[in-house]
Amino acid sequence: QVQLVESGGGLVQAGGSLRLSCTVSGRTFSSTIMGWFRQAPGKEREFVARITWGGGSSYYADSVKGRFTISRDNAKNTVYLQMNSLKPEDTAVYYCAASSGTFNWGRIQYDYWGPGTQVTVSS
Repeated sequence: QVQLVESGGGLVQAGGSLRLSCTVSGRTFSSTIMGWFRQAPGKEREFVARITWGGGSSYYADSVKGRFTISRDNAKNTVYLQMNSLKPEDTAVYYCAASSGTFNWGRIQYDYWGPGTQVTVSS
């Protein structure tokens, strides 16, 4: 019943910036954690960042730390990913995901995923 829709993807030159948005609708359960992931062709899906709805605490992958910022607007049911100093290796489909906070094998279990939005960084 939970719907996640990403927006804001596009083409940008290396060193540029882009802001992704993820709007959540139809929440029938308490989603405590929101995450951003990305996947390039032929590669595994990679964690980018996550944030808690309650306290807004965030965590980042080393590859994006210092360049990306995750935030949320509880009133709008929206999470954002501000991406600065973009590099060609950031090129991927970016996915938004929601978690109830359940852990499986020591990992956060994400229950719902958006369809993704393409981010292409040219050099």
